[in-house]
Amino acid sequence: MNALRQDLGYALRGLWRSRGFSLTVIAAMTVGIASTTALFGLLYTLMLRPLPVDEPEDLVELVSQYPGDPRLNTFAWKYFEHFREHNEVFSGLTGVAAAELEVQFDRQFDQGAGAKLRGGYVPANFFGVLGLRPLIGRLLDERDNEPAADGATAAVLSWDYWNGLGRDPSIVGRRVEINGLSAVIVGVTPRGFRGLQLGAPQRIWLPAGAAPGAPSLALIGRLAPGVSREQAETQTRVLDRWRIDDLVQASPTHDPALKRMQLSVESASAGLSPLRDRFGKPLLALMAAVGTLLCLLCINVSGMLLARAETRGREMAIRTSLGASPARLLRQTLTEALALSSLAALLGVALASYGTDFLVRILASARPMPGAAPLDLEIPLDARVLLFNTAAALLTGLLFGIAPALRAMRTRPARFLRTSGASTQTRGERVFARGLVSAQVALSVVLLSAAVLFVGHLSRLRNTGVGFEPDNLMLVSLGPNGNTQQGGENVASYDNLLTRLQAIPGIGSASLVGAIPISGAAASEIVQVEGFEESEQARSYVYRNNIGPQYFRSMGTPLLAGREIEFADASGPRVAIINRTFAEHYFPGGDPIGKHVTFDRNRVAYEVVGVASDAKYTSLDEPAPRTIYLPAFHEDRVSARNLVLQTQAAPAGLESAVRRVVGETLPSSAVVRITTMQDVMDASIVPERLVASLSGWIGMLGALLAAIGLYGLLAYAVSRRMHEIGVRQALGATPRAMRAMIVRDAFAMVAAGLALGAPLAWMSARLAESVFGTLAADLTAPVAAMLAMGAVGWFAAYVPGRRAAAVDPIQALRSE
Repeated sequence: MNALRQDLGYALRGLWRSRGFSLTVIAAMTVGIASTTALFGLLYTLMLRPLPVDEPEDLVELVSQYPGDPRLNTFAWKYFEHFREHNEVFSGLTGVAAAELEVQFDRQFDQGAGAKLRGGYVPANFFGVLGLRPLIGRLLDERDNEPAADGATAAVLSWDYWNGLGRDPSIVGRRVEINGLSAVIVGVTPRGFRGLQLGAPQRIWLPAGAAPGAPSLALIGRLAPGVSREQAETQTRVLDRWRIDDLVQASPTHDPALKRMQLSVESASAGLSPLRDRFGKPLLALMAAVGTLLCLLCINVSGMLLARAETRGREMAIRTSLGASPARLLRQTLTEALALSSLAALLGVALASYGTDFLVRILASARPMPGAAPLDLEIPLDARVLLFNTAAALLTGLLFGIAPALRAMRTRPARFLRTSGASTQTRGERVFARGLVSAQVALSVVLLSAAVLFVGHLSRLRNTGVGFEPDNLMLVSLGPNGNTQQGGENVASYDNLLTRLQAIPGIGSASLVGAIPISGAAASEIVQVEGFEESEQARSYVYRNNIGPQYFRSMGTPLLAGREIEFADASGPRVAIINRTFAEHYFPGGDPIGKHVTFDRNRVAYEVVGVASDAKYTSLDEPAPRTIYLPAFHEDRVSARNLVLQTQAAPAGLESAVRRVVGETLPSSAVVRITTMQDVMDASIVPERLVASLSGWIGMLGALLAAIGLYGLLAYAVSRRMHEIGVRQALGATPRAMRAMIVRDAFAMVAAGLALGAPLAWMSARLAESVFGTLAADLTAPVAAMLAMGAVGWFAAYVPGRRAAAVDPIQALRSE
């Protein structure tokens, strides 16, 4: 330990004497370690952090998926009871139905009065299956299946919510009103438990019997002792046949396509999976990119330390002459490298917290999942993240310190003490240093190729035809304002509303729509089309949306044939408009105007009065589906609560006028949200935006580091070859020849890096294509990356080349 203290003290003094060099290395490594730590913290929280319950590794969730659709964990109550009563693989099966609950406390807890909270309706065995014990009071159990004699239901608070109420233990037994129901708080959960869904913490839980109707649950089970997840999946799929048959029978058309649904049993040790399904792959891709950048940084710093080691050759030679062993020199050099990486790791921890907050803000800007509240994600800096940070410091210190340490260990005193300025590098050391630069170029090609691939994919998503004009398009969502007098919500009032909105200066047209484009919320139906015959097995769903007059004009979607929906259609025959894809599938080569489409669900027929151009309603990376548009009103009922306003100026300046008109025209409605179509589109591609933006920055940083490494090596080589350059010029070499010599050296290293990086970039692109599915990997990204690195190499060689060309041979020889 005494020797270690001596080595550490000597290392710190040496780094202080070379403050400029030390700060450069620490700053570079801080960026790499902080980026890696921030992404690891987010990935660990998202995919690996276990729930704070007993034996979380035994928890699994039931996930159902229709081919091509997202995975879902939502089951009707009767299916939950079926799985619970007939399985032999779970020691307990439970679930939760997320809900927004309005809580009314008495005056002692005014800070909680009227608050709308995330909560959930749960079976009575919920906390028992999870193995949770109350912090105070008790948790729900079988006695809570029925309300108390006075009609009150039980309620359990989370520690977070209780903490916000002042942590008063007397809260147990207090009566509250929740969504108009009388409830009694019976207990508080232990600290740290915030529910099963990451990013959607719940504050209060009620028995499922208190829900308005039988709730649908996200199911989670605990494996019985000795039962594997695969065994549980096998039996659960057998039990699921009853559910699928029941769904088919309940379908108005006995839809056989439902039989293609597949049930799987997935690990739930880290909670339910929707957030992992959505962001897991993009974050893993970014983690791979940041890891590659960290390797590039280590190579860059290793080259800097090797150059510094040569300037310290006499120091090491003297220490060897005075009796220092090779092992002692190795230890001393590694101690210096580890001191640099440790200082970078300490700064990286502080910087990582800001990086994590930045990433969380990006994720929170994503379009919420249907029915879900906005993302609320906490990334604590716990022991595991700190352990990762420490491991990153040790590993990077060893990676960039091992080459200089081995060089110091092989110091030959005579070789250094006899020289007086010429390079003391051996041929092998020069080849190794050039190899480090080539490795930097290769890794930079991989990073730039990934950046070009992801940025190109994002550009295609944003610039591909969506079927409408997103610019200057305002979207207004309406909801009840709490007024119990629901008067004036008829077709005439909406007609008046649209007329008044169009009279606002700056608004060109206005309409209604049920499902906002790119919101993924459109309904789907099975239809029968007049004159079109198809088998039961070939029938598939079409998208259905409800719209108002001038909808296609407001959206900027071309109407190819026929007319728009009109308010007069409310009391006339039922009419519909179809999109181009619908028309081409069901009316190939024919005229659909005047034909009829019948919905299997209610056997109602609609006459086609128009054909509109295709528009995307689910996502930007999928083709427009077959879509049918119905009037948003029938008789005196209006079935759309979103306004579409085409503006002639920036939408932000029109919000107050729109809110005033809505309040005056629809007194029982309120403006819930105002946004723009561009914001909706951006929110729908947050994973793609995240990967594209960060991979772009990482690629540019990688190219910059490679340029710095190449420039540094060439500049150092020119400074050490002054005598050689002077002799060459004295013998007749021209400045142009000297410049060409340096550029040839540069391109030899760049060419070696390109030869190594090109296949790696191509393999990375194909891997990304197989993982993400929507990417189109071709040679464009690797070729663009290679051209960019070729240009970077030329610029990096330009200044050293000019310096070599400007050497005065007399001065160079005199200095020797």
